[in-house]
Amino acid sequence: MNRLFVAVVLFYLLSMGALGCDKLGRVMPKRVGPINLSTDIPVKGPVVARVNGMPITLNDLDEYVEVANSQVPDDEPQNKIKTHEQKLGFLKDTLIRRMILYQDGLRRGLDRQPDVASAIEKIKMGLVLDALGKEEEKKVSVSSKDIEDYYNSYKEQLKEPEERSIREMVLANEQEAREVLIQLLQGADFATLAKEKSKAASAKDGGELGFISRGKKFSQFDAVAFSETLEVGKTSSIFKGPDGYYIIKLEAKRGGKQKSLSEMWDDIKRGLSFVKQQQNLDELINKLSAGAKIEVNEGQIK
Repeated sequence: MNRLFVAVVLFYLLSMGALGCDKLGRVMPKRVGPINLSTDIPVKGPVVARVNGMPITLNDLDEYVEVANSQVPDDEPQNKIKTHEQKLGFLKDTLIRRMILYQDGLRRGLDRQPDVASAIEKIKMGLVLDALGKEEEKKVSVSSKDIEDYYNSYKEQLKEPEERSIREMVLANEQEAREVLIQLLQGADFATLAKEKSKAASAKDGGELGFISRGKKFSQFDAVAFSETLEVGKTSSIFKGPDGYYIIKLEAKRGGKQKSLSEMWDDIKRGLSFVKQQQNLDELINKLSAGAKIEVNEGQIK
């Protein structure tokens, strides 16, 4: 039995007991004959203790200590397990005692209780699926050419999102908009005119929208605000929008940097590996499904 699997079940059983759950009272009949508490799974790393032949490794101890320390409040660092003596005490006072209780639970047949057995099976399924995924991942190969081809095909989409700091002014009609644009071209302050003339909600802030990205407004607004010809500090021409006639000013730009292939290499490789792994799993599922007996009881779905 996988030691991680044993550990998870151990915590499950103990949490039931700690909460006083009445499920522990519905004990299955004790097993007939002795139960083998040893494990045939190869032990990795030093063994720090054995309880009736069942090993507790240094790695097990370190993992449990890490979990225990993570539960200690930040303002109580003195209660964390750090020294050799503290680890030894934790091993004797906690892990060994839990192992003894776990083994007694096995002798009583608690692992065969329907609810416990069902939980064990779900945990086992998760571990097996995780292992299967790792096995399939080993079969995936992403070449340098795959990465380069992807980068060259989607170079534009891999740019950092560009944001632009914009001020806007919304006027009721085209004539008013033309008059305001003339004042701006003659050197009038955009923010001042926006407060006086604009009917947009942003008027109180001098038309300031702050840094925005594409898609925050309507399509024509994006076309003007993110135009390559609109320079920082310059004002746009008049364009019509859903609320009237717009004039905008570009205050600043940020982002939009084209990342190099070397910067994107690892991310692209991980992404392509994931896609290929999913494709392999889909093919495997289709192959296995062809020979599987599958029954669906739609009437039981409420």
